[in-house]
Amino acid sequence: MIDKNVVSEIAEAYLKDTPDYLVDVVVAPGNLITVEIDNDESVNIDECVALSRHIESKLDRDAEDFELTVTSAGLTSPFKTLRQYKKYEGKEIETLTRKGEKLKGVLKSADENGFTVTIAKMVRPEGAKRKTEVHEDLRLGYEDVKYTKYLIRFK
Repeated sequence: MIDKNVVSEIAEAYLKDTPDYLVDVVVAPGNLITVEIDNDESVNIDECVALSRHIESKLDRDAEDFELTVTSAGLTSPFKTLRQYKKYEGKEIETLTRKGEKLKGVLKSADENGFTVTIAKMVRPEGAKRKTEVHEDLRLGYEDVKYTKYLIRFK
């Protein structure tokens, strides 16, 4: 079976001087290789083709047969890297915590340890008849969430 780390190293070396970055490499049984890339703007199909050809040129199909797919991270795919979190700062996201709580809000910031999301809550102030919307910043560690993804809204 082809080693995931070998494919990752080949892809990262190729992407080093480009605006694209490696998100994930999966090597499934039967040497089905999937390489997922992203970009702070958008990924062009030609970039996927070029990376695919580069990886194929570095692997020996005669020694071990494989099937290679190079794709961009989908718009609704869960975030897998810090750079993806940084890309969506200021945008609306959805996250599912390990406790099963689904949160929707604006991604305020992200760093190596976790991220901050601003959520809106309806709260009834003491003595008031109606609830008012208040915004609260929640700090979450990456280990505290099952997934986080960009929330698409059509208005």
